[in-house]
Amino acid sequence: MSRFFLTRRLGQLLVGLFLYGIAIALMVRAGIGVSPWDVLAQGVSYKTGIPFGLVTNLVSLVVLAFWIPLRQRPGLGTVLNVLLVGPSAQLGLWIIPQQTVLWAQVLVFVAGLLLLAVATGLYIGPKLGPGPRDGLMTGLHARTGRPIWAVRTAIEVTVLIIGWFLGGNVGVGTLAFALLVGPLCSLTLPFFAIRMPEPAPADAELEGELEGTAEQGPGLRAEGADERDAVRFDVRDGILLESDAATRTRSVDRADSPLVRGPQPDRAPAEPPAARRGARLIEAHWLDDRLTGRTRTRHPRRA
Repeated sequence: MSRFFLTRRLGQLLVGLFLYGIAIALMVRAGIGVSPWDVLAQGVSYKTGIPFGLVTNLVSLVVLAFWIPLRQRPGLGTVLNVLLVGPSAQLGLWIIPQQTVLWAQVLVFVAGLLLLAVATGLYIGPKLGPGPRDGLMTGLHARTGRPIWAVRTAIEVTVLIIGWFLGGNVGVGTLAFALLVGPLCSLTLPFFAIRMPEPAPADAELEGELEGTAEQGPGLRAEGADERDAVRFDVRDGILLESDAATRTRSVDRADSPLVRGPQPDRAPAEPPAARRGARLIEAHWLDDRLTGRTRTRHPRRA
């Protein structure tokens, strides 16, 4: 792995995490509702007097602790997510004034939601490990076999109710976030995805340490070696599931790793095409191709 390539991945990750915190601050200052996890952080902040940014860090640490029984190991991006999003959100809250006029509230919320979608594409694109909340969702899906939409809904409804009882801001913005964040991220994720080269044997271990053992998207295997360079985002139920030829089959498939044991429902063989729900598949590496001057070779669509 070249130093330039690793530097580019780290740089994109850091920019994405910083902008993610600023996006959260914009939605908080809009005052018309925030995402379920931010409702929880607001509620805890109101009850304890701890600054919102620090509460965000603490909530992320608690969520990361749940990875232990799920036998998932965080990647570099996961750890940086826990450490950096809270401070950048607190910085945004210091800079951005509270909005009280309706048109300004809507404008600031929309700006925050759009920026969050861009930031999500930036920090997931380098493939250095998912955020702690994403890893909790995919880990529970893997261990329980429940549909990922059901796992995500159960988690977010639970934290939303707790945060609401603690005094967090639930409003029309919360509903807008739930409905729009998936479609918006389905546009930004392919745009900022970084093409991962076939790792040399000497780099495979380093790549495993950087990514961790948590799945950024469970169990979607690209069929055939001719799609080895394609990253596709499968959009179902507003959930983004990512496949990179099973993420290079997760370097000889993480199912063989001593860190991941037991049944792996997310690694079950793919259903026959006729039995699967329709999904919108979006080829990624759009920005990556233009930065490198590479033209993508399109493969014929399979029947």
